[in-house]
Amino acid sequence: MTTVEIREIPLAEPGAGPYGITAGPDGALWLTLVHAGGVARLGPDGAVRTYPLEPAGGRPLIITTGSDGALWFTRSGDDRIGRITVDGGQSTIALPAGTGPGGIAAGPDGALWYAGMTSDTIGRVGTDGTVDTFPLPVTGGYASMITSGPDQALWFTLNQANAIGRIDLDGQVTLHPVPTANAGPVGIALADDGAIWFVEIAAGQLGRITPDGRITEFPLPDRAARPHAIVADPAGGAWFTEWGANRIGHIDGTGRIDGHDLPIPDAEPHGITATPEGVWAALETGAVAHLTP
Repeated sequence: MTTVEIREIPLAEPGAGPYGITAGPDGALWLTLVHAGGVARLGPDGAVRTYPLEPAGGRPLIITTGSDGALWFTRSGDDRIGRITVDGGQSTIALPAGTGPGGIAAGPDGALWYAGMTSDTIGRVGTDGTVDTFPLPVTGGYASMITSGPDQALWFTLNQANAIGRIDLDGQVTLHPVPTANAGPVGIALADDGAIWFVEIAAGQLGRITPDGRITEFPLPDRAARPHAIVADPAGGAWFTEWGANRIGHIDGTGRIDGHDLPIPDAEPHGITATPEGVWAALETGAVAHLTP
């Protein structure tokens, strides 16, 4: 088993709800505060700064770095995409009503692509503010998370349609059914070898899909762990949050799975990211966990 040191970094007042997390271009970590309606910056020196959303509310979920050096995030509560600069300046882009944006990722074309959870759409937002939407060939599929792929396309999870989707830059969509029924795929991430990792929150499994659509599944030792988010590691494996088990998990390139219990009870780990300094997970109870392998 990999030896891992875990430390907790208090981030926000109880109830703020750290949820999404990403490494910013300024060397800091940036997080969404889903309950408080804000964005937080955790600097390399440990200093925390919180930015309430403008306009207020918005229920921010997932955050990523854009090609313009700003942070972009989904506002699932008011159908907007938010943008915040490393200096804290904010702006928003309105989406069609009922979009329910969830995951967001920078695309190979320099735009931001998002998953429309409640609208059966994938959308594209240019850094100039233009919005394009592409309908999915399913109803009630609940497009959840999205990542840039190795093939000039975006890959995404369809939680209720039990499928992994691919959309090219022209909006053409291909769906790949997940072998396990009612698996509930959520988190998704590009691996260094060009495959794509995803988690199956309802089945307690991880999945891996190659660009030609071949899927391999990996059952977790604890099938009730409810894996949520995933990020690849450079050694061919991946780190993932186990929301239902209060753990951070790791799978190596051979398929071996380890689990690492968090030091605080009921921490509700959600988003996860990796930097040269280790692995970082957003804990909805109000902190960040730092794992140092």
